[in-house]
Parts: sequence; C-alpha cells; structure tokens
Amino acid sequence: MKILAKSVILFLILLSLGYADEIKVFEFSETELFTLDVRKVRGADNNTNYSVGSNESGNYLKAVADNSASGLGKKVKIDLNKTPIINITWKVEQDLPGIKENTKKNHDYAARVFVIKKTGATPLSNRAINYVFSSNNEVGFNSPSPYTKKSIDNVLATTQKNLNEWVTVKANVKMDFKRFHNLDVNELDGLAIMSDTDNSKLKAISYYQNIYFSAD
Repeated sequence: MKILAKSVILFLILLSLGYADEIKVFEFSETELFTLDVRKVRGADNNTNYSVGSNESGNYLKAVADNSASGLGKKVKIDLNKTPIINITWKVEQDLPGIKENTKKNHDYAARVFVIKKTGATPLSNRAINYVFSSNNEVGFNSPSPYTKKSIDNVLATTQKNLNEWVTVKANVKMDFKRFHNLDVNELDGLAIMSDTDNSKLKAISYYQNIYFSAD
C-alpha cells in the first residue's frame, strides 16, 4: 500500500508539472468577456464588437471590426524562462486587402495579439510585440508601429494563404523581445487582443481560439 501511495503521489506531481508547462491565457467564456479590460483606440469612432461562441475545438472569440478599433486586455504574469512560446489558433473570415498596414493611414489588422512588458511608470513606456494575421504581407514580415517604435508588428499568418481557415501559429516571445527590443525579458505583464479598421474604414471579421504559452 505504501508503494502504491507513493506511486500515486509521484504521478500527481508529474501531472501537475506537465500542466505547468502550458499556461492558458483566455477562457473565451461569457463570464470572462465582461472581466476583460476594454481598450478603445484614441480617435476611433466605434468599438470593435466582440462575442463568444464554440465549436468542436472549444470556445472562441469572434471580432467584428466595422470602421472601429478597440481591444480586450488581460493582466497576466507569464514566466518566459519556463514557457516562452506563445500558441495562437485564429481565423480571418473577412480581411483587409489592398492596404499598407505599416503606415499610419492604414495601420489596421483583422486580427492581432499583443504581448506586453512594463518598462516604466506609464503605459506609454511599455514595450510590446504585436503578433498579427496580415491581409497583405508575408509571414515573417515585421516593422515598428508607425505610431511608436516601442511596439513591433510581426506577421505570423496571412490571408494570402489562409483566408477563412483556422490556423495555429507559435512564436518564441522571449527571443522576440531580444530580437526586436534588445531586452532580456523574464516575465510578461499582460496580453491584449485587437481587431481594428478605424484607419482604413473597412470591415473585418476574425476569430481567436486557444491562446496559451508552452515550453516548446
């Protein structure tokens, strides 16, 4: 019995360690939706409409941006030494073709996920990497936001190849902070989701699902 008990305890410890290697960020439930921080973009006339749904893979967030711009943020501590990889499953049903996304006039994305590191006393001093589902650029394209060099846009998916298709992507956030900001970041401070079309005045429809951090 003692051997069996020890085996059960060891199994539970290993199981808990395995779960610790995957940190889920969003539940995408009705309850969670009302707890997230709504972040409206300054100057935008309307907020993006966010709603939750579900399919065979679980809950998802639907975003409809019609000449609108607002994001949903969440304060969360992520240990990038243990779980540096962000995993995102997403889909763009209606994209934004023909715009130059890295200009102020057309700095819109049908889907984007921000990872944020506090580096000062005010939000304006924070550093961010903006993982985007682009409508016009290839995977791997990156550029500073035309509004601030402290936020880098990095294309992880493109509708040129995957329009109206679920796509799962991943990126090493710790390495990306070093590559784009020359920062050795051990811990993230928050994440945000945003679909925006306030600059282009167009309409985009996108979906987010299963966003989590993992060891590899």
